[in-house]
Amino acid sequence: MTVSAPPSATTGTLPLGPRGLLLALMITLIWGLNFVVIKWAVDGAPPLLVAALRFAVAAVPAVFFVRPPAVPARILWGYGLAVGVVQFGLLYLAIALGLNPGLASLLMQVQAFFTALLAAAFLRERIQPWQATGITLAFAGMAVIGLLSGGQVSGLGLGLTLVAALGWAVSNLLVRAAGGANVFSLVVWSSLIAPLPLGLLSGVVDGWDVVARTLLHGGWPLWAAVLYMGLGNTVLGFGVWSLLIQRHGAARVAPLSLLVPVFGLISSALLYHEVFAPGKVAGAAMIAVGLLLHVFGRRVWPAPGRVLKS
Repeated sequence: MTVSAPPSATTGTLPLGPRGLLLALMITLIWGLNFVVIKWAVDGAPPLLVAALRFAVAAVPAVFFVRPPAVPARILWGYGLAVGVVQFGLLYLAIALGLNPGLASLLMQVQAFFTALLAAAFLRERIQPWQATGITLAFAGMAVIGLLSGGQVSGLGLGLTLVAALGWAVSNLLVRAAGGANVFSLVVWSSLIAPLPLGLLSGVVDGWDVVARTLLHGGWPLWAAVLYMGLGNTVLGFGVWSLLIQRHGAARVAPLSLLVPVFGLISSALLYHEVFAPGKVAGAAMIAVGLLLHVFGRRVWPAPGRVLKS
């Protein structure tokens, strides 16, 4: 679900035709709806336990049919902890604490900016002028949301979501460190890592009696949500997405993930009647423009020394 890709990523790949585009739109819809499904699940169950169940379902039985990824153990474990515990554990907790799913779907996209910043710090990659402008605009938008949203967004929920996005960015760098390893295999096998720490944290935070009661009497809505998140969002979503990137190139496919917050915002508005105060609207618009500039800025940013004609 990353939104950036190297310019040469389409070399030797096929054009994205109607079938490929339809599949990509289906996956972005699944990922966008995932945020309202998270809220549905955590409204009646401990959020960290729900996250643990999601990854348990994503791992089993898929690990019996997918070969382990050809990566060092530190990358497998690092990816599992960054995605499972930090990214989704904190995201589920933020939504349980009241962060609206539509806004969460947008805020999580700042992972693209964190990825660029981490790559600059640890991989010595240069941040381009359009990226720096997009990053500045997006973080200004988050400040506007925090200050001018009329109390509709808690500082704790906002902070947890930003740390969750940072966990996503760390996982992106770990994928790059994995080289040409199968990303889908990495996702499936790393899902074995998250359930234990998430389950233990849930027991400590929520109480073991609550955990046991949820497991025994959670009801079909909880398990339907867990199956959607584990099988639909993770196994099917990443499986199809990885196949599309392999066939058509990341540069063609990855920018379509910008539709995830669009579907997230629309579904949250329809199902949970999410209301946007003026501060949230202004901040969300700034984040969206910053994200677009970050992804597509190379095409419109004037080259050094080039004079724009009026």
